[in-house]
Amino acid sequence: MTGNPHLSHFRLCLCTLLLSFTASTFSQEKPALPPLDCIRLAEAFRVGEQLGNEVWSGWDKAPFAVLLVTPEYEFLIRHPNPSSDFLPLGYDELLRSDVFYRNRVFQPNLLATFPAVNGLSTIVIGQAENTEARTSTRWVLTLLHEHFHQLQNSQPTYFKDVEALNLARGDQSGMWMLNYPFPYDSLVVKTAFAKLCSLLASALQTRGTELFRSSVGRYLEGRREFKSTLKDDDYRYFSFQLWQEGIARYTEYRIAALAAERYEPMKEFRKLPDFIPYRALADSLKKRIMDKLLTIDLGRDRREVVYPFGAAEGLLLDAINPGWQREYFRKKFDVEKYFR
Repeated sequence: MTGNPHLSHFRLCLCTLLLSFTASTFSQEKPALPPLDCIRLAEAFRVGEQLGNEVWSGWDKAPFAVLLVTPEYEFLIRHPNPSSDFLPLGYDELLRSDVFYRNRVFQPNLLATFPAVNGLSTIVIGQAENTEARTSTRWVLTLLHEHFHQLQNSQPTYFKDVEALNLARGDQSGMWMLNYPFPYDSLVVKTAFAKLCSLLASALQTRGTELFRSSVGRYLEGRREFKSTLKDDDYRYFSFQLWQEGIARYTEYRIAALAAERYEPMKEFRKLPDFIPYRALADSLKKRIMDKLLTIDLGRDRREVVYPFGAAEGLLLDAINPGWQREYFRKKFDVEKYFR
Protein backbone atom coordinates (compact mmCIF):
# COMPACT_ATOMS: atom_id res chain seq x y z
CA MET A 1 0.00 0.00 0.00
CA THR A 2 1.34 3.40 -1.00
CA GLY A 3 1.76 5.85 1.87
CA ASN A 4 0.81 9.48 2.02
CA PRO A 5 3.72 11.36 0.34
CA HIS A 6 3.14 14.50 2.41
CA LEU A 7 3.17 12.50 5.66
CA SER A 8 6.36 10.68 4.57
CA HIS A 9 8.02 14.01 3.81
CA PHE A 10 6.95 15.34 7.24
CA ARG A 11 8.38 12.28 8.98
CA LEU A 12 11.63 12.62 7.05
CA CYS A 13 11.98 16.27 8.03
CA LEU A 14 11.17 15.46 11.68
CA CYS A 15 13.72 12.65 11.72
CA THR A 16 16.37 14.93 10.21
CA LEU A 17 15.57 17.62 12.78
CA LEU A 18 15.85 15.16 15.68
CA LEU A 19 19.13 13.77 14.39
CA SER A 20 20.47 17.29 13.99
CA PHE A 21 19.38 18.22 17.53
CA THR A 22 20.90 15.02 18.96
CA ALA A 23 24.20 15.60 17.18
CA SER A 24 24.26 19.18 18.44
CA THR A 25 23.54 18.02 21.98
CA PHE A 26 26.33 15.42 21.98
CA SER A 27 28.78 17.84 20.43
CA GLN A 28 28.35 20.09 23.49
CA GLU A 29 29.74 17.58 25.96
CA LYS A 30 30.57 18.70 29.46
CA PRO A 31 34.23 19.54 30.00
CA ALA A 32 36.31 17.39 32.33
CA LEU A 33 38.34 18.68 35.25
CA PRO A 34 41.92 17.94 34.12
CA PRO A 35 43.26 14.90 36.06
CA LEU A 36 46.56 16.66 36.81
CA ASP A 37 44.77 19.60 38.40
CA CYS A 38 42.50 17.24 40.31
CA ILE A 39 45.55 15.59 41.90
CA ARG A 40 47.07 18.96 42.78
CA LEU A 41 43.85 20.19 44.36
CA ALA A 42 43.41 16.96 46.34
CA GLU A 43 46.98 17.23 47.65
CA ALA A 44 46.44 20.84 48.74
CA PHE A 45 43.21 19.97 50.56
CA ARG A 46 44.92 17.02 52.25
CA VAL A 47 47.97 19.02 53.38
CA GLY A 48 45.72 21.75 54.75
CA GLU A 49 43.52 19.28 56.62
CA GLN A 50 46.47 17.51 58.23
CA LEU A 51 48.72 20.48 59.05
CA GLY A 52 46.81 23.77 58.85
CA ASN A 53 45.46 23.78 62.40
CA GLU A 54 48.99 23.29 63.75
CA VAL A 55 49.94 26.67 62.36
CA TRP A 56 46.65 28.54 62.78
CA SER A 57 43.79 27.71 65.11
CA GLY A 58 40.53 27.55 63.18
CA TRP A 59 42.19 26.81 59.84
CA ASP A 60 39.58 24.13 59.11
CA LYS A 61 36.68 26.46 59.93
CA ALA A 62 37.37 28.87 57.06
CA PRO A 63 35.72 28.31 53.65
CA PHE A 64 37.95 26.57 51.12
CA ALA A 65 36.11 27.39 47.89
CA VAL A 66 38.36 27.25 44.81
CA LEU A 67 37.74 28.47 41.27
CA LEU A 68 40.29 26.83 38.97
CA VAL A 69 40.81 28.86 35.81
CA THR A 70 41.83 26.98 32.65
CA PRO A 71 42.18 28.48 29.16
CA GLU A 72 38.58 27.58 28.21
CA TYR A 73 36.67 26.82 31.41
CA GLU A 74 36.50 27.58 35.11
CA PHE A 75 35.87 24.78 37.60
CA LEU A 76 34.31 25.53 40.99
CA ILE A 77 35.15 23.21 43.89
CA ARG A 78 34.00 23.17 47.52
CA HIS A 79 31.64 26.08 47.08
CA PRO A 80 28.37 25.67 49.03
CA ASN A 81 26.27 27.97 46.84
CA PRO A 82 27.37 28.40 43.21
CA SER A 83 25.83 31.21 41.19
CA SER A 84 23.39 30.39 38.37
CA ASP A 85 26.02 30.71 35.63
CA PHE A 86 27.67 27.47 36.80
CA LEU A 87 26.58 24.04 35.58
CA PRO A 88 27.08 20.80 37.55
CA LEU A 89 29.74 18.28 36.61
CA GLY A 90 28.98 15.86 39.43
CA TYR A 91 30.65 14.68 42.61
CA ASP A 92 34.39 14.03 42.58
CA GLU A 93 35.51 11.30 44.99
CA LEU A 94 39.14 12.42 45.13
CA LEU A 95 38.20 16.03 45.93
CA ARG A 96 35.24 15.03 48.10
CA SER A 97 33.26 17.81 46.51
CA ASP A 98 30.64 18.60 43.90
CA VAL A 99 32.27 20.27 40.91
CA PHE A 100 30.69 22.96 38.74
CA TYR A 101 31.89 24.67 35.57
CA ARG A 102 31.33 27.67 33.33
CA ASN A 103 33.08 29.29 30.39
CA ARG A 104 36.21 31.17 31.39
CA VAL A 105 35.75 34.66 32.86
CA PHE A 106 39.06 35.39 34.63
CA GLN A 107 42.61 35.45 33.30
CA PRO A 108 44.33 32.01 33.31
CA ASN A 109 47.31 33.36 35.28
CA LEU A 110 45.30 34.87 38.14
CA LEU A 111 46.20 34.24 41.79
CA ALA A 112 43.78 36.01 44.12
CA THR A 113 41.23 35.54 46.87
CA PHE A 114 38.07 37.63 46.92
CA PRO A 115 34.25 37.19 46.96
CA ALA A 116 34.30 35.98 43.35
CA VAL A 117 31.25 33.69 43.45
CA ASN A 118 28.01 34.60 45.21
CA GLY A 119 29.73 36.78 47.79
CA LEU A 120 31.84 33.98 49.30
CA SER A 121 35.59 34.40 49.67
CA THR A 122 36.90 32.23 46.83
CA ILE A 123 40.42 31.37 45.67
CA VAL A 124 40.66 32.20 41.97
CA ILE A 125 43.72 30.43 40.65
CA GLY A 126 45.13 29.42 37.29
CA GLN A 127 46.81 26.11 36.56
CA ALA A 128 50.38 25.77 37.78
CA GLU A 129 51.79 26.01 34.27
CA ASN A 130 50.00 29.31 33.67
CA THR A 131 50.91 31.02 36.95
CA GLU A 132 54.11 32.09 38.67
CA ALA A 133 53.95 28.91 40.77
CA ARG A 134 55.06 26.80 37.75
CA THR A 135 55.49 23.47 39.57
CA SER A 136 52.93 21.29 41.32
CA THR A 137 54.39 21.44 44.84
CA ARG A 138 54.88 25.20 44.67
CA TRP A 139 51.30 25.54 43.38
CA VAL A 140 49.97 23.55 46.34
CA LEU A 141 51.69 25.92 48.79
CA THR A 142 50.43 28.93 46.84
CA LEU A 143 46.89 27.59 47.16
CA LEU A 144 47.41 27.24 50.93
CA HIS A 145 48.75 30.82 51.03
CA GLU A 146 45.48 31.90 49.45
CA HIS A 147 43.47 29.78 51.87
CA PHE A 148 45.11 31.69 54.70
CA HIS A 149 43.56 34.80 53.17
CA GLN A 150 40.20 33.03 53.40
CA LEU A 151 40.90 32.47 57.09
CA GLN A 152 41.69 36.18 57.49
CA ASN A 153 38.53 37.20 55.62
CA SER A 154 36.36 34.85 57.66
CA GLN A 155 37.11 36.60 60.96
CA PRO A 156 33.86 38.14 62.26
CA THR A 157 34.96 41.79 62.13
CA TYR A 158 37.63 41.62 59.42
CA PHE A 159 35.93 43.82 56.80
CA LYS A 160 34.68 46.28 59.39
CA ASP A 161 38.16 46.57 60.86
CA VAL A 162 39.73 47.05 57.42
CA GLU A 163 37.28 49.86 56.71
CA ALA A 164 38.18 51.45 60.05
CA LEU A 165 41.78 51.85 58.84
CA ASN A 166 40.46 54.73 56.69
CA LEU A 167 42.88 53.99 53.87
CA ALA A 168 40.48 53.41 50.97
CA ARG A 169 39.98 57.12 50.27
CA GLY A 170 36.70 56.54 48.50
CA ASP A 171 37.76 53.41 46.63
CA GLN A 172 35.01 50.79 46.96
CA SER A 173 36.70 48.17 44.76
CA GLY A 174 39.46 47.16 47.17
CA MET A 175 42.15 48.16 44.67
CA TRP A 176 43.55 50.63 47.21
CA MET A 177 45.27 47.62 48.78
CA LEU A 178 47.46 47.45 45.67
CA ASN A 179 47.51 51.08 44.58
CA TYR A 180 47.86 53.00 47.85
CA PRO A 181 50.34 55.91 47.31
CA PHE A 182 52.96 54.73 49.78
CA PRO A 183 56.19 56.81 49.68
CA TYR A 184 58.29 54.07 48.07
CA ASP A 185 60.56 56.63 46.39
CA SER A 186 61.29 58.77 49.44
CA LEU A 187 65.03 58.70 50.07
CA VAL A 188 64.52 58.96 53.84
CA VAL A 189 62.04 56.07 53.88
CA LYS A 190 64.12 53.91 51.54
CA THR A 191 67.28 54.43 53.61
CA ALA A 192 65.53 53.58 56.89
CA PHE A 193 63.92 50.50 55.39
CA ALA A 194 67.17 49.21 53.90
CA LYS A 195 68.79 49.53 57.33
CA LEU A 196 65.81 47.76 58.91
CA CYS A 197 66.08 44.83 56.49
CA SER A 198 69.76 44.44 57.35
CA LEU A 199 68.98 44.48 61.08
CA LEU A 200 66.23 41.89 60.64
CA ALA A 201 68.58 39.59 58.71
CA SER A 202 71.21 39.96 61.44
CA ALA A 203 68.70 39.12 64.17
CA LEU A 204 67.63 35.94 62.36
CA GLN A 205 71.21 34.91 61.62
CA THR A 206 72.22 35.18 65.32
CA ARG A 207 69.31 33.08 66.56
CA GLY A 208 70.58 30.50 69.03
CA THR A 209 73.71 32.48 69.93
CA GLU A 210 74.55 34.86 72.77
CA LEU A 211 74.33 37.76 70.29
CA PHE A 212 70.65 37.13 69.58
CA ARG A 213 69.20 39.27 72.37
CA SER A 214 71.22 42.37 71.44
CA SER A 215 70.51 41.83 67.74
CA VAL A 216 66.77 41.77 68.42
CA GLY A 217 67.11 44.95 70.48
CA ARG A 218 68.84 46.73 67.61
CA TYR A 219 66.20 45.51 65.22
CA LEU A 220 63.32 46.80 67.35
CA GLU A 221 65.05 50.17 67.68
CA GLY A 222 65.46 50.26 63.90
CA ARG A 223 61.78 49.45 63.52
CA ARG A 224 60.88 52.47 65.65
CA GLU A 225 63.18 54.65 63.54
CA PHE A 226 61.55 53.42 60.32
CA LYS A 227 58.10 54.12 61.77
CA SER A 228 59.15 57.69 62.57
CA THR A 229 59.84 58.34 58.86
CA LEU A 230 56.21 57.58 57.92
CA LYS A 231 52.97 59.49 58.23
CA ASP A 232 50.31 57.75 60.30
CA ASP A 233 48.31 56.62 57.24
CA ASP A 234 51.41 55.30 55.53
CA TYR A 235 52.43 53.33 58.59
CA ARG A 236 48.94 51.84 58.92
CA TYR A 237 49.03 50.79 55.27
CA PHE A 238 52.47 49.20 55.51
CA SER A 239 51.56 47.42 58.74
CA PHE A 240 48.35 46.12 57.20
CA GLN A 241 50.26 44.70 54.23
CA LEU A 242 52.84 43.02 56.47
CA TRP A 243 50.03 41.54 58.56
CA GLN A 244 48.04 40.34 55.57
CA GLU A 245 50.56 39.35 52.89
CA GLY A 246 53.81 38.94 54.78
CA ILE A 247 52.32 36.53 57.29
CA ALA A 248 50.62 34.64 54.45
CA ARG A 249 54.10 34.04 52.96
CA TYR A 250 55.33 32.99 56.42
CA THR A 251 52.42 30.52 56.51
CA GLU A 252 53.58 28.99 53.22
CA TYR A 253 56.99 28.33 54.73
CA ARG A 254 55.64 26.94 58.01
CA ILE A 255 53.36 24.47 56.25
CA ALA A 256 56.16 23.39 53.90
CA ALA A 257 58.47 22.85 56.89
CA LEU A 258 55.83 20.85 58.77
CA ALA A 259 55.08 18.78 55.67
CA ALA A 260 58.79 18.00 55.35
CA GLU A 261 58.87 16.70 58.92
CA ARG A 262 55.71 14.61 59.21
CA TYR A 263 53.57 14.47 56.10
CA GLU A 264 53.50 11.78 53.41
CA PRO A 265 52.39 13.18 50.02
CA MET A 266 49.72 11.36 48.05
CA LYS A 267 51.11 8.57 45.88
CA GLU A 268 49.57 10.16 42.78
CA PHE A 269 51.15 13.51 43.68
CA ARG A 270 54.62 12.03 44.20
CA LYS A 271 54.46 10.52 40.72
CA LEU A 272 53.95 13.85 38.98
CA PRO A 273 56.95 14.76 36.79
CA ASP A 274 57.34 18.19 38.43
CA PHE A 275 56.99 16.98 42.04
CA ILE A 276 59.42 18.64 44.46
CA PRO A 277 59.84 17.21 48.01
CA TYR A 278 58.49 19.50 50.70
CA ARG A 279 61.88 19.61 52.42
CA ALA A 280 63.54 21.00 49.31
CA LEU A 281 60.80 23.57 48.88
CA ALA A 282 60.84 24.61 52.55
CA ASP A 283 64.60 25.14 52.40
CA SER A 284 64.24 27.09 49.15
CA LEU A 285 61.51 29.31 50.60
CA LYS A 286 63.55 30.13 53.70
CA LYS A 287 66.65 30.88 51.65
CA ARG A 288 64.65 33.13 49.34
CA ILE A 289 63.22 35.04 52.31
CA MET A 290 66.69 35.59 53.77
CA ASP A 291 68.29 36.46 50.43
CA LYS A 292 65.59 39.02 49.64
CA LEU A 293 66.19 40.80 52.96
CA LEU A 294 69.69 41.64 51.77
CA THR A 295 68.69 42.73 48.26
CA ILE A 296 65.37 44.51 48.79
CA ASP A 297 65.06 47.91 47.16
CA LEU A 298 61.91 49.72 48.27
CA GLY A 299 61.88 52.01 45.25
CA ARG A 300 62.28 49.12 42.82
CA ASP A 301 60.27 46.36 44.49
CA ARG A 302 57.57 48.59 45.98
CA ARG A 303 54.67 46.65 47.54
CA GLU A 304 56.36 43.31 46.85
CA VAL A 305 58.73 43.95 49.76
CA VAL A 306 56.03 43.05 52.27
CA TYR A 307 56.17 39.34 51.34
CA PRO A 308 59.75 38.49 52.36
CA PHE A 309 59.94 41.14 55.06
CA GLY A 310 56.68 40.10 56.73
CA ALA A 311 57.62 36.43 56.47
CA ALA A 312 60.97 37.16 58.12
CA GLU A 313 59.22 38.98 60.96
CA GLY A 314 57.05 35.91 61.46
CA LEU A 315 60.18 33.77 61.78
CA LEU A 316 61.67 36.20 64.28
CA LEU A 317 58.47 36.17 66.31
CA ASP A 318 58.65 32.38 66.49
CA ALA A 319 61.97 32.80 68.28
CA ILE A 320 61.12 35.59 70.73
CA ASN A 321 57.37 35.18 71.31
CA PRO A 322 56.28 31.56 70.79
CA GLY A 323 52.51 31.43 70.56
CA TRP A 324 52.23 34.91 69.03
CA GLN A 325 49.70 33.45 66.59
CA ARG A 326 47.12 33.49 69.41
CA GLU A 327 47.24 37.29 69.29
CA TYR A 328 47.13 37.56 65.51
CA PHE A 329 43.37 37.75 65.01
CA ARG A 330 42.70 39.64 68.25
CA LYS A 331 45.21 42.43 67.60
CA LYS A 332 44.89 42.98 63.89
CA PHE A 333 46.92 44.77 61.25
CA ASP A 334 50.12 45.61 63.17
CA VAL A 335 52.77 42.92 63.60
CA GLU A 336 54.67 45.26 65.95
CA LYS A 337 52.11 44.46 68.67
CA TYR A 338 53.35 40.87 68.84
CA PHE A 339 56.93 41.95 69.60
CA ARG A 340 55.90 43.58 72.85
